[in-house]
Amino acid sequence: PAAAFIGSPEGEGGARVRRRAQKGSGRGRGERADAPCAVATGRSRLALEGIMLQAAFQTPCKVAPIRLLLGCRPLSIAAAAAAVPQPNTRPDVSYKKIFINNEWHDSVSRKTFPTINPSTGEVICQVAEGDKADVDKAVKAARDAFKFGSPWRKMDASERGMLLYRLADLIERDRAYLAALETLDNGKPYAIAYLVDLEMVIKHLRYYAGWADKFHGKTISMDGDFFTYTRHEPVGVCGQIIPWNFPLLMQAWKLGPALATGNVVVMKLAEQTPLTGLYVASLIKEAGFPPGVVNIIPGYGHSAGAAISSHMDIDKVAFTGSTEVGHLIQKAAAESNLKRVTLELGGKSPNIIMSDADMDWAVEQAHSALFFNQGQCCCAGSRTYVQEDIYHEFVERSVERAKARVVGNPFDLRTEQGPQVDENQYKKVLGYINTGKKEGAKLLYGGNPAADKGYFIQPTIFGEVQDDMVIAKEEIFGPVMQILKFKTVEEVINRANDTKYGLAAAIFTKDVDKVNYISQGLRAGTIWINCYNVFGSQAPFGGYKASGQGREGGEYGLHPYTEVKTVTIKVPQKNS
Repeated sequence: PAAAFIGSPEGEGGARVRRRAQKGSGRGRGERADAPCAVATGRSRLALEGIMLQAAFQTPCKVAPIRLLLGCRPLSIAAAAAAVPQPNTRPDVSYKKIFINNEWHDSVSRKTFPTINPSTGEVICQVAEGDKADVDKAVKAARDAFKFGSPWRKMDASERGMLLYRLADLIERDRAYLAALETLDNGKPYAIAYLVDLEMVIKHLRYYAGWADKFHGKTISMDGDFFTYTRHEPVGVCGQIIPWNFPLLMQAWKLGPALATGNVVVMKLAEQTPLTGLYVASLIKEAGFPPGVVNIIPGYGHSAGAAISSHMDIDKVAFTGSTEVGHLIQKAAAESNLKRVTLELGGKSPNIIMSDADMDWAVEQAHSALFFNQGQCCCAGSRTYVQEDIYHEFVERSVERAKARVVGNPFDLRTEQGPQVDENQYKKVLGYINTGKKEGAKLLYGGNPAADKGYFIQPTIFGEVQDDMVIAKEEIFGPVMQILKFKTVEEVINRANDTKYGLAAAIFTKDVDKVNYISQGLRAGTIWINCYNVFGSQAPFGGYKASGQGREGGEYGLHPYTEVKTVTIKVPQKNS
C-alpha cells in the first residue's frame, strides 16, 4: 500500500499550506535536524483531525513540489515544519546477514545475493540468502521465545508497549540514516523517505505501543452459577512477508500489532530491498526485545517465502504483495496446518472525478494518486474516470502537470520521482506502455525511459482508454496514468466495480448526496472523498475481493494477531 501524503481542499479555492525549504546542513547517522525549513502560512489552515496535513514545496525552494504528510492531528505551523537534513548519498551498510535469536548468522547454505541500486543498476553489496533451512532455524528460535513461562510470555503488556516505544525512538534517532539507506536500496526520493515513510513508521510503532495493555477480554453474564470471561491471547509464531515498495513502513505495519499483542515473528524481507529491514533488526536488539521474539531473513519468495507459508510450526502468515503470490500463500497455508492468513494484495483503484469537482485540486490529487512512489502503490488511483463535460480540460491539465514532474536523482531534494525498483519492474512497465499503444489508447505524454542509466521511466499518460484494454484491467505498478470518460453516476459505479480488485477508490465532488451514494456503491476497502492516499495508524486498511483479506491499522489490525479464549468457572453462588 502507498504511504499517504495528501490532505484536503482548504477552502473553496483549494488554498494550500506552502512550505519553503532552506538549505539544510549535512548530518551523520543518528543526528537529528532542528530547523532547515520555514513555513509561510498565507491563507492556509491546518487539516482537520484525522486528515493528514498537506504541505506543498514550491519554487524557488530547494525541495521538490511534493505533497507531504506530516501528522494525523492538528499541528502548529512550527511543528509541521519538519526538517529535512541533507542526505548522505553513500550510507554505510553495516548489516548483511540473517538475524535470528538476536544474533547475526550467515545463511546455512552460505549463499548470498546482490542488492542493486536502482538509480545506477550497480550492486550495493551482497546479502545472505536465507532459504528453508534458515526459516527452520528462525522458527525454532521464535517457538522457544514463545514457550509458556518464557520471559516474553511473562512480560507485562505495558512493558511490551515500552519496548515498542523504545524501538520507535531509536528509529527516530537514526531517521536520516534510514531514509538515505532506503533511497539507496529502493530508489524513492530521499525527501519522501524522510518526511513520509519514516514519519509513518515512527507513528505506527508508537500507536501500537499504546495498545499493548489496552486490548483485552471481557467478563460475560452466563446463566447459572458460573463466572465467565474471555482472554485475548497471542496467536503464536507469525510469519510475515513484506514487499519492496515501502520496506520500512510495511515492516512497521507488520511488527506493530504482532508485538503489541505478544506474538513472536519470523519476517522475510523483499530480496530487492533488504538493507533497511536488517538495520531495524539491530535496533530491535538495542531496544531490548528478548532473543527469538523477532527474527528477520532476507531471501527469495520461492524459497524463504514458500517455507514460511507452508511451515507446520508457524501459526499465522501475513503477506503484502501481488494477488498472484497471495493465491500461492493461501494455498500453502491451507495445505499445511491451516494457519491464519491476512493478505494485502493488488489493486486497480478507480478515481472518480465528477464535473463539479474543484478542477485544480482534482488534477493535483489525481496526479499524486497515480505517480506517488513511482506509481509503485497497490492502492494507486490507476483508473481515472472523468465526467465527459470536463474530460478534455482535465486531460490537458493532467498532461501539463506530468510535464512539470521532476524525474531524476532521488537524493536531490528537487526530485519528485526516482527509478523503478529493479530491472524486472522497469521492463514490465515499459511492456505495459507498449501494450497500451498497440491496443489503441492515445499516448498523451511520456512512454519512454527517462535516463540512460538506472531504471527511470517518464511520467506517462494515456487518454481514450477503454475498460477492456489490458492497461485498464491489470495492475501496472508504475508511472502510467489511464484516463477514462464517463457520463452518469450509475455508469461509473458499475464500471468502477467491474474488476477483480477492491482495494481503494476515490470520489471528487462538492455534492454530499453524490458522495454518500457513490461511496456506498463502490466495492472497495477504503474510499477517499476529495483526497487520496490519506493514511493514519488509527484507520484500518485492506481490500475486498482479490485485493486481500483482513485489515491492517487501527484497532482492527490487532484482531488477526489474537486468539479469543473463553474461560468458565463454577462458583458456589452467583449474585448480581
